[in-house]
Amino acid sequence: MLATGNTAVAAMDRLKEHGASELRFVCLLATPVGVAHFHEHHPEVRVWTAAVDPQLTDHGYILPGLGDAGDRLYGTR
Repeated sequence: MLATGNTAVAAMDRLKEHGASELRFVCLLATPVGVAHFHEHHPEVRVWTAAVDPQLTDHGYILPGLGDAGDRLYGTR
């Protein structure tokens, strides 16, 4: 998922720090906010997504979306 874009930006930063090139970002679900934030930091990286949901909740979850995958997996919320 590409919700706020913060995690994707951090992951791409790490990949580049270790010399990765010819990068693409692939996700199942994104938001316009997340894509825009991602491209502010990595404009040369193409984003491939299956769907775009229109907005985020106040907690940064995709709406209607899936909620936070980590929270669902580990029961932290």
